[in-house]
Amino acid sequence: MTDTFDTAAADLPSDGFDFAHVPETDQSFENALAKARDGERLTVADGIELITTGTDVDGFDRVRKEKVLQAADERRQDVVGDEVTFVANLNNNVTTACNTGCLFCNFKNTAHTFEEDYDGEHDGFTKTPEESRRVVADAVERGVYEITSVSGLHPGFALDDEHHEILRQSDWKETNYKPPERYVTDPGTYVEQMQAMSVDDVHLHSMTPEEAYHAKRGTDWSYEDVYQKLKDAGLDSVPGTAAEILVDEVREVICPGKIGTDDWLEAMEAAANVGLGLTATIMYGHVDNAAHRVMHLKELRDLQERVDGAITEFVPLSFVHENTPLFEHGVVTEGASRAEDELMIAVGRLFLDNIEHVQSSWVKYGDEHGMKMLNCGADDFMGTILSEEITKRAGGRYGEFRTFDQYVEMIRAIGRVPVERSTDYEHRRTIEGDGPFGPELGPKADGTPLLDPGEVPETAGDVASADD
Repeated sequence: MTDTFDTAAADLPSDGFDFAHVPETDQSFENALAKARDGERLTVADGIELITTGTDVDGFDRVRKEKVLQAADERRQDVVGDEVTFVANLNNNVTTACNTGCLFCNFKNTAHTFEEDYDGEHDGFTKTPEESRRVVADAVERGVYEITSVSGLHPGFALDDEHHEILRQSDWKETNYKPPERYVTDPGTYVEQMQAMSVDDVHLHSMTPEEAYHAKRGTDWSYEDVYQKLKDAGLDSVPGTAAEILVDEVREVICPGKIGTDDWLEAMEAAANVGLGLTATIMYGHVDNAAHRVMHLKELRDLQERVDGAITEFVPLSFVHENTPLFEHGVVTEGASRAEDELMIAVGRLFLDNIEHVQSSWVKYGDEHGMKMLNCGADDFMGTILSEEITKRAGGRYGEFRTFDQYVEMIRAIGRVPVERSTDYEHRRTIEGDGPFGPELGPKADGTPLLDPGEVPETAGDVASADD
């Protein structure tokens, strides 16, 4: 079987792309900055001027960049004050099996390597619902109260038993389906996994628009049909990942097998319509340009209007390139620069005037650079995570978990106020005094540290699985 990643990447040029959307405007940097400082709603042209520090200059103008960062930091102060929030969470990804062929990703293992008759080895995993429940139950006992789960699109995954019956009658190649009995480990259904991970009122943050599409493939079901069933099974909110760049000319390069921009937006609206909370992301720094990034922000701002404020936070994700097909095939040579990271955070804060919170990802930026983002417009510093697979497999080198003590020390070091929060930001606890510190907001959180000194948390790859 041909690896879809290698096949797609082989057709890509290594000398750039002839995109229709480029960072050219009739606006001036000075006008755009004045509008940002005055709190006026920015246009795409304004955003392009700010995120480039002016299209009239080559490269980044250092003085102009600092003015943008300052404007964003002042906006952050006006909107949320000096609080820096974080959450006690765990990543529990169900499977790495995937055939989608995204060229920016190294989380996947080609799905056929998980089949019973495959004669070879791989370093991936698939968890049964019972295994997922054990991992989550252990985390809840420690005090974790948010479970994030984003997984590969395993061909044996279906929404429920009814979906399996429909898919068995379909063209399997067309629907990317094979019955779960063909695989060493049956991942169960999406409904079963949601039910398994819904332990003791934990907040379940899962089922991206791409996963929702996988959960309705081969049917005439709507996204609302799918998300209602998932909500009934225990889903609480939807991560706005799989967005990458919401401009189809970029998606056609980096993730040609994924849903398009319109489908992603439709799925997010549907999730909100059935009462699920949302987050929003951007994954930048690969083949995209400044125009694409600001166009993406415009899509998110418009979406937030349509879903009546259901998006709680904006999460910029800087492309980690080292182990990805885009890098291995010479399509890209590096990810975003530090200046690009800072301006992405800052312009995100200034442009998204209807999304209250902007997150700095220590997984993508590291601690030092991530803390700098807290002075560029960001006010949230992610969560404890305890297990991180996706960025690590792409070449990330900033670790897999953070303790409350580390959070408090870092946040206080820059003169800000550490605040434990719930997933939806509705519940908050300002952390005062001396440590050791632990979560207090969850159903079983009592302030006890999540980890003992020197303890290494269980990761997704440590779970006993027949795929290993």
